[in-house]
Parts: sequence; structure tokens; C-alpha cells
Amino acid sequence: MDLSRRSALSVIPAAALWAMSQGLRAEASSRQGPSAAPGAPASPDEAAAILLRNTVAIFAGTAGSNTRPEVAPKLASLRATADARLAAMDGAGTDELFAGVPLGTSDPNLSTSYQYLYETALATCLPGTEDASAPRDTTAVRRRVLDGLARLHDGWFGDQSKGYYGNWFHWEIGIPSSVTKTLVLLRDEVAAYRPDLTAAYIASMDAYLRNGKDGDVDLDSRFHTGANLADITTNRILQGALLGDDTRITKALADQLTVFATVDPYRPQHGVTDGFYADGSFVQHASVAYTGSYGKGLLTRIVQTVKILDGTGYVPDSTLTGVVQGWVADGFAPLIHEGWMMEAVKGRAVSRPGTGYADVTAVVEAVVDLSSHTSGSDAEALESYVRHVRQTSKAGVDPTSFVSPVSIARYADIVNTPGPARDLAAASSHAAFNAMDRTVHRRPGYSFALARSSTRVSMYEYMSGENLMPWFQGTGAHYLYLSGADQREAFGIDYFTAVPPHRLAGATAPVETRRTVPELYGTLWYDNPERGFTSSSESQNTYVYFPRATHPFSGSVRLGAYGAAGLVQSDDAAYAAQQAGALPDDFVAYAAAAATKSWFMFDDEILVLASGVTGLAGRAVTTTVDSRIAGPSAPVTLTGGLRDGSPWRRTGSAPPAWLRYADDSNRTAVGYVFLSGPPPVVTLDTVTRSRRLVRLANADTAVTKQVFTLSYEQSARERPASMAYALVPNASARQLASYAHGPLSVLSHTVRLHAAAHTHLGITAANAFTPGTHRAGRLSIDGPASVLLRRSASGTYTVAVSDPTTARRTVSVTLHGRPLRPVAADAGVRVHPVPGGTRVDVTTHQAYGRSFTATLAEGS
Repeated sequence: MDLSRRSALSVIPAAALWAMSQGLRAEASSRQGPSAAPGAPASPDEAAAILLRNTVAIFAGTAGSNTRPEVAPKLASLRATADARLAAMDGAGTDELFAGVPLGTSDPNLSTSYQYLYETALATCLPGTEDASAPRDTTAVRRRVLDGLARLHDGWFGDQSKGYYGNWFHWEIGIPSSVTKTLVLLRDEVAAYRPDLTAAYIASMDAYLRNGKDGDVDLDSRFHTGANLADITTNRILQGALLGDDTRITKALADQLTVFATVDPYRPQHGVTDGFYADGSFVQHASVAYTGSYGKGLLTRIVQTVKILDGTGYVPDSTLTGVVQGWVADGFAPLIHEGWMMEAVKGRAVSRPGTGYADVTAVVEAVVDLSSHTSGSDAEALESYVRHVRQTSKAGVDPTSFVSPVSIARYADIVNTPGPARDLAAASSHAAFNAMDRTVHRRPGYSFALARSSTRVSMYEYMSGENLMPWFQGTGAHYLYLSGADQREAFGIDYFTAVPPHRLAGATAPVETRRTVPELYGTLWYDNPERGFTSSSESQNTYVYFPRATHPFSGSVRLGAYGAAGLVQSDDAAYAAQQAGALPDDFVAYAAAAATKSWFMFDDEILVLASGVTGLAGRAVTTTVDSRIAGPSAPVTLTGGLRDGSPWRRTGSAPPAWLRYADDSNRTAVGYVFLSGPPPVVTLDTVTRSRRLVRLANADTAVTKQVFTLSYEQSARERPASMAYALVPNASARQLASYAHGPLSVLSHTVRLHAAAHTHLGITAANAFTPGTHRAGRLSIDGPASVLLRRSASGTYTVAVSDPTTARRTVSVTLHGRPLRPVAADAGVRVHPVPGGTRVDVTTHQAYGRSFTATLAEGS
């Protein structure tokens, strides 16, 4: 794939994209009669007709796709769903359109009723399956759907004084999405049977756009951003086509095109920080790392827009697809391990019962569709990625869950065509997603994902009764995905159900009892309108739903395929505001534990250093080296060795020098090497807990798991502690025993400076956490900063520098010893000699944590 082309397109301002689309539409509209280009829309009316036909093809398929045997299971599923909805309609009681979905006070139930009507209508509109639609009378079913739409509008949606209770999403996005698609599918029946229905609904949907302006999108609204904006504007594009309103279509498209612009945090357009960043990060809700949920939704919706607009002349494919290819390669692929979406970028969605494999299925469908709108090497790379995911996923890819029958047919063509299967992310790579405080370190045998937080990024997300116990998910929690394993056995909802929240792998947390938001307040949020706390208020977001941390140091520096990350753990914004007396007396907030932490990521090891670890406020504290789950009967084994070389025993033994966890049933093995610190505590327990503990809407499903926990435990009376240890994925006992002789060496281990060396790789890694000059080996660092230095076999040195606070104008690093000359350097990097060494000055102003590199060599 042409990376330079993707990068160039991704930074085109949205305004330029919109101007381009306006010019193209004007050109398309002017083409009339015999002079029109072959296949080009001759008028806005014809463009609207194409747009509607494309939309029906997306959701209902085409005669060509629907006769394919690979599509048959999807069609059968659609028809079975419709039959179930009709049966529920038959059994509906008073104030119900569908049995068991009472209306009147529940906005989710109203939204569900509209979804059921859409699903019923869809099954009557499947081209090429007319015979299979029997025995039901298609006309009667469609009219029943339209009668249902009319009833819902007359009784529950059309009256503005009765509506807009509960979650704004249902009224501005959820309900309009179902209604609009239903009106598109049944537009001929609407015209004949309910000719006033479309205009009535669109007027009502405009009126419910209360977070907009005058019934339209408001790009300055904090609700109309990112994935939410894409959903709203797609609905409005379709509504414009239904009305034959070209102005509405072009305005909605103009609004949607703003999501294509790469977010510049220093010059946000309309104050929006939601969207994709230059480093591949995706943020929603202004501060939540969200590629795996909202980002996935945005990808799906935007690719659908590409398909909807195909042949209309509004925007050429290449204008949109080049940007989206960049999202897939730089934003999604590094976060997908063998077909599994990583937990660190899913926000509150980690508490949902769907799996990481299902998450990636939606991405695969988008990639399949995107490939049909590209050509040459771009199409080849995307198709190759589809094959890669299919081959590596332990759950496979279930095309029945695709939205579009057309996509299923194209997917079958791709996987059944001989061709390469290649990942879009290198097997050995390091991704520093500093705009969302995430780091992903990949090697052929594993992927390591790290979740941090800062004054810029939320510590966690709780909302709507989802992710009830999230408190430590952004305080250094990590997820170690091992190749060849079925990740459903190690992560997903069962991990968060079985593992106590303060013992998430990698977290340093106080040992205390915390209550969830519903337990604290009896509602899904803190309800205090007099003090500005309503369900969707900014105060609710800031202090309840997704509070940020209060320390700026959180970052990651990258040098090729290696990386170093650092975090100064801090209280969240809610506790800080409470201590300052800025919150009501009945508002409950919790103090964090204190810790300064580093992760140095090499090939076989992730070296972790922690300093100044304490529970504060008279509390004990736990630092979890790792927590892993396994089936209740899985053959889990724990082995280890002492520093004198003798075997470690779980009871009555001296502290181990190394340990090895293995679960042969899931092809899982992880090693742990202890370099310094208190004696680690090892537990292996079998627990049974309900999935409802982490999400109120989950079924009360009991989960029984073996839970392995390796941790450092400190009492409330102990002084602040430090510890250094390494995670060694897929390690053998022999390999772990060899670490007594290197290659890991800790050079500095204080709250001011963490530094370590890997002698085999020639790498020195350091995090300087405080201002001033810090010395680590031959490096002097002007802190705060993160630095990696590598000496090659040929004698050259490459140094990488970043500002993890994002607030510094410059960072300087000095390499002591013989003078070095610059061989290559990034823009903004200046190399010059100083007494006793060579100084590298890096301009980090407004770089947002980006890594800068320079290569130096000896001699003149």
C-alpha cells in the first residue's frame, strides 16, 4: 500500500474535501442530455435515485449477490428474525407494538421497537428471493410495518412534549437510523399507502436534533463529533434523497467530511478533539481511547457512505478511500492480534458479552467493501489483509454477521481467490499511540498492549450501567496476547468478570472496597441538576463517566520496532475536584495509589520498573505483575527457580528469581523474571462470578475460571517500595533461568529517573520524570523526557526522543564520550558537539508526544 499517498490524503483539511465535492456536484448537475458522460448522473434527481438504490443494495443485497450460496445463511437469518418480530407483534399487549417491549417511559424500548420494524421490512426487500419470502404476504407485511411506524409516530415519537426522555442517542441517532432505513426500503409502498409518512417523520427527526442548530447538525456541538456525527449525517443524506432535496444531501455530506480531517490537538476545528490523530490514535468523547468500539462504528459508517455515494458524482472514491485506508493500516491493524480487537481501546464496551473476534468481523467487512473501491496495490493489500485475518483468527470470520449480502459475496470471492495473506502491521513493530495514551508492542509470538492516562486522556469509561468497575483500566493495565491461543479463554468479558478490578494485569491499585455508580446513587449517573449534573452534562462526563488523570507525564518513545513508555500515576479529576471543594458533599470520589512506572519493550522481554509505590491515605496497595485466567479444569502449571538455581515451591520456599505460568490447553506460557523488589505473591484460585457484575444489562451468566495472580503486596504501614521485573512471553524454564546472567541491567531506579540497558541489543532506555539533568550510562537527559539509544554493530548510534508531557518546547540529550557526527536526523532535530560529548536538541513544541530520531557516527 502506498503509505505516502495515504499520509498525504489524511491531512487534507475537511474544508478542502468539501470544496472538492461541491465542485464535482456542480459539474454533475450541469451534465444534461447527450453531452453527459457515460454512466454519470444527469441531474440531482438521478443522483438521489442512484443513492437510494445503492442503499437498498447495501442492506438487502442484489439479485446477483442473493443467489450466491455463500449468502444463503444470511438471508435465512434475516427471514427468521422477521418471523420472530411478526410473532412478537401478534402477541403485543396494551402500549406495546411488540410483545415484551413496553412503551411509554423506556427510550431503549422505543428504539428497539423501531429496530424490529426495520428488521421486519428488510426481510421483504431481498432481491432474488421472492419465492423464499413466501408464505407470508409481502404487501401485507410491508403495510403492517408502515402502520407500526405511523402508530409509533402518533403515540410516542411525533409529540415533542412527550419525547426526548432518557439517552439523547436514541432520539438523535438510534431511532432515526432505523426509521430512515425503513423508509428507504419501503419508499414505493410509503408513496402509495402512507404518502405523508416520510415528510412527517423527517420533520420530527429534525426537531429531535436538539443538540444541533435549527433542526440541523451543529459542528460546534460536542454531541456532533466523530462516530456520532457520521451516524447523524448518513441519516440526513438518506433523508435528503427521500425528499429529493439536493441541498440537504450536500449539507449533510459537507458535515460528514469533517470527520476525515486528521485531528490537530493544537488547532481543533470547531473545538473537536474526536477522531483520528496523526499517530493513528482514535478518540471519542474528547478523551477516551476508542478505536475498538466508536472507531469501529465510524469505519463502518464511512465505508457505507462510500458505497452509498458510488456513481452519484458527489465525491470521487479516491477522495475518501485514501483516508480510510490510512485508518485501517495505521489505526486498526496494529490493534488486532490474530483477529482479536484489543481491550485497551474499547472503553466501556469491554463489559459487553461480544468477543474481540466479533469486533474484528465488522472491521473485515469494512475492508472487504473498501477493497472494491480501490485498485492495484491498494486493493491487493486490503484483500491480503482479509485473508490474513481469516487465517489467523481462532474463531474464523463469520460473514453471516456482515451487514450486507453484497459484502458476503465479495468476501467469498477474496478468500477463495489464490493470493497472499499478509498483515498490514509488521510482525515486529512498535506503535506509540500517544494521542490516546496507548502503546502496542508486537512480535511474531505475542502482542503487548498498554493502557495509560494523563491530563489529556481518561483513566476509564463508565456509562449507562456499562463497565461498572473500571477504576484501574487506565493506570498501566496491560494485555499480553499470545500467538496461537484462543483469546476468548484469556480475555474478553470473562477476564473482567473473574479478575478483581484492582488486580488487573499491570495495575498498581489501593486495596479497598469501592462502590459502583448505581450502588452509590441509585441511578445510572450522579443526579444533581442544581449543581449541573444531568445524564449528558459536561460535569457528568468530567467527573463520572470518563474522568481524566491529573498528571501530564504519560507517553511512549519509539525507535524502530522498540519502545519505552512511562507513567506518573495520579488521582483522577473527580477526586482532585472533590478535595478542592468543587463538588457537592454527597459526591463520592476515590483517591488513587501513587507510583512512577516504566515499560521498556525489547524483543523477548518487557521490562517493568516501578518506584514510589504506596497506597496513600492509610491504605494497603497491590502492584499486579500479571493476572491470567483459564478454564476451571485447564492444566495450569506454575514452576520457578531460586537465585541459587534450586527449584521454587509454592509453599515454604524462598522468593523466586523467576516463575513460569503455563496452560497447555490454550498453548499459553508466560515467564517472569524478578530483578529487585519485595517477594512476589503467587495465587491460583478458582472463582465463580456473574457477568452482571460488570454490566447491568448482561445476562446473569455464571463464569467459573482459574485466576492466576502474581503481585507485590504492601501493607498500609510500609514505606514506598520499588520493584523491577520482566515479562517474558512464551518463555521456557531454561530461558528464564538464563536471565541470572543478563542481558537486562537496571541503571537507575528512582522516582526521578528510570533507566535500563539490554546488552544483547545494545539498547539503553530511559524515562526522566522530573525537570533537571539526569544521567543514565553515557546519556544525560534534560527531563522530563523519554529516550531510547541503540548502538549498532557497525558503531553508529540512533537516538529517539519524545516529550511525554506534550508541554515542552525542546528536549535535549547529551551522549558522553567521543564526539559524534550526524548521519541523519528528523526535522526539528539539531546535533552539535559539546565538551565531553555530543548534544542532540529536539524541538518538541506541539509534537503531541511524537518521537524524533537522529543517527550519529564516530569520526569526521
